[in-house]
Formats: sequence, C-alpha cells, structure tokens
Amino acid sequence: METIWLKTIYVLFFIELGTRRVHLAGGTKTHDTTWVTQQARQLVWYLKDDAQDRAFLIHDNDTKFPSSFDIVFSSEGIEFVQTPFQAPRANSFAERWVRSVREECLDHILILNENHLRRVLKEYGEYYNHARPHQGISQRFPVSGPEWSTKRPIYRRDILGGVIHDYHRQLSAPVSGNG
Repeated sequence: METIWLKTIYVLFFIELGTRRVHLAGGTKTHDTTWVTQQARQLVWYLKDDAQDRAFLIHDNDTKFPSSFDIVFSSEGIEFVQTPFQAPRANSFAERWVRSVREECLDHILILNENHLRRVLKEYGEYYNHARPHQGISQRFPVSGPEWSTKRPIYRRDILGGVIHDYHRQLSAPVSGNG
C-alpha cells in the first residue's frame, strides 16, 4: 500500500480459511524478519484464547517469512505449507481478501501514513468480519453475531465515513425518549 506521500507500507494479515475471518497483524514501512516473527508471536498468543484448533498455515515463498516465523507456528503444533512459485490461485482466499480490501476500501481513501492505514484497516476488518456477508460461507459473517429479525426495519450504517454503506435490521425495538 502506498501513502499519498508515495511511501510504501507493508501489511501483514492472516485469514482463517473455514470462517474467512481476517486477523490484521499490522503494517510497517520496514518489514524485516524480526517484525514479521513478532507479529507471528502476537497472533499465536491471541489465538491461544480461542478454542478452535488450527492445523495449517499457508504462505508464499517470499523472503519476508524467515524460518523463525515458521518455528513460531510449529511450536504450537501448526504445520506450515508454502505455496508453489508464481501460483496465486494456491492462496486464493488471501488474494481475494486483498482484492476486497482494495476495491471496497483503499481505492476510495487517500492514506496519509502508517497510523492512518492502521485505523482504516481496523475499521474495515471489523466490518469484514462482523457485518459483510461472504458467498463462500452461505452469506454468513466470519464472526457470527446475533440473529437478525426479518420483521424489523432496515437501517443504514456508514463505515469509514461513508465509503461503505452497511444495511442491517435493528436487533431490538428502538427506545423512544421523551424530551
């Protein structure tokens, strides 16, 4: 991703294939092996609180992924699988997420700096995981929420200052106030 000042910011993310849930590890101007390995550690710590078992980590052959990155996951019993060279379809879920975040979000916003990108991606990630239906998982959300009533009125919520409009039904009847 490039800022309006033409500075490149590298973003690291992880996606769970079964649920399509995206975990944003962060972004940096300098993506060295130490930073990448630390992001792996932080994800593993975060996922320890989750009861789901994860068996595999798929990543490409980029030199940004050092052996220490793979060791972090191996130590937790997660086997890593590298995709073949020049085979974007081998990691199609990640490629699809990149396309979605670009088309729905980043192509419409001028990114100022690393902090701005982090805030934008955090908000988009929340929308993507909690409110955006996914065709590959029967129009469900990656992170299941409460059941929406089909009898309630439909409301619009603006995401990212109106770049994305999210339409949803209200969970409970609105409370009217007096005065």
